[in-house]
Amino acid sequence: MSKNILLVDDAAFMRMMLKDILTKNGYAIVGEAENGLQAIEKYKELKPNLTILDITMPEMDGIAAAKGIKAADPNALIVMCSAMGQQSMVVESIQAGARDFIVKPFQPTRVLEAVQKVIG
Repeated sequence: MSKNILLVDDAAFMRMMLKDILTKNGYAIVGEAENGLQAIEKYKELKPNLTILDITMPEMDGIAAAKGIKAADPNALIVMCSAMGQQSMVVESIQAGARDFIVKPFQPTRVLEAVQKVIG
């Protein structure tokens, strides 16, 4: 059974890159969102196995979205990603409930490593 993933990033190009890496490796992308508010709605609607969230987005950032998703489903699995690999962001993401953190630009091996670690 393929694992369902929700991609959340305000940049369509980044979603496309992630989708390409993941689908080539047997994962199914069940939905996409471009901000944190959409992410929470899509999560509730689609119930994916994993949500990959960008941190910096309009309307609601990834950290607030992670908290919103965790409030809706305490068992939600989340991997954060951001171009800013700052330590404080990583710590804040983990505190918000993320299981791992990927830094942009994406390295396919690192993306797969994070996803496999979290959902297998």
